Amino acid sequence: MSWDKKNNFLLSLVVPAFDEEDSVNYFFKRTLPILEKYNYELIFVNDGSKDKTAEKIKAQARKNKRIKLISFSRNFGHQIALTAGYRYSHGDAVVTIDADLQDPPELIDVLVKKWQEGYRVVYAKRRTRQDKWFKKITAYLFYRFINLLSDVPIPTDIGDYRLLDRKVVNILNNLPEHARFLRGLTSWTGFKSTYVYFDRQERRYGQTHYPLSKMIAFAVEGLTSFSTKPLTYITYLGLLTSILGFLGIIYALYRRLFLSPQYYVTGWTALFIAVLFVGGVQMIMLGIMGEYLGRIYREVQNRPHFIIKEKVNLT
Repeated sequence: MSWDKKNNFLLSLVVPAFDEEDSVNYFFKRTLPILEKYNYELIFVNDGSKDKTAEKIKAQARKNKRIKLISFSRNFGHQIALTAGYRYSHGDAVVTIDADLQDPPELIDVLVKKWQEGYRVVYAKRRTRQDKWFKKITAYLFYRFINLLSDVPIPTDIGDYRLLDRKVVNILNNLPEHARFLRGLTSWTGFKSTYVYFDRQERRYGQTHYPLSKMIAFAVEGLTSFSTKPLTYITYLGLLTSILGFLGIIYALYRRLFLSPQYYVTGWTALFIAVLFVGGVQMIMLGIMGEYLGRIYREVQNRPHFIIKEKVNLT
């Protein structure tokens, strides 16, 4: 290597931002003093914000050429914003962090230190989190559930606050898939990794951009990206319902052939339950298969991951 990992390296900080006009100035106030210790570039990815997020970033970028901005033509989603940041970063080490500062930028020094010790991936792991009880429970269940079904172990209780070595970033940039579940893709690369623990704070400004609907969609995306076990379980469930149906047929024939007429006249309750059960199972099966077919459809379309409307301090 032509650079010194201890002293002479470029640090890239990638920050996805969506309607974060209230947080941007506070972000600069807390983060820039930390970055000034390094040779750095600060890359914001404006993910289709409708407020003044981009204007506030550009005001800082005019004063500091190390501050860079990518603005999407519309909202493409958090994972795609991170993908764009990785592609346009040049750092030997790349840190990703959200603009809401629930993840403390002061941890960057610790992430870099661990990277200098030889780790290619350094995760910031949440020791505690100052979120509402619903958010805590759903996040806890999300990681356990996805690891139960995933073919690739995904570290629990981590978000997208992490440091990646340039080699890992290059591999992620070369992956062709459009469904970018980066938490899983990072783990999939298999490089030497470690954790740094921190206490996650409450959002200081604005509202969360991850309501329940987006959380569910994110969980489905992660699951279908790294496991085909749901399709296997569909086979098992179909086999089970077939066995139950066959046993029901035998039971019905037994009542019809060997019991007196007063016993073989069945009521509507059993039929009603059977129809609902089989119908529900079929709908679940179709839904799961539809998710996988939808992923195939998006991959076959091969559309670009994002469309850039504007770049500042980037070529």
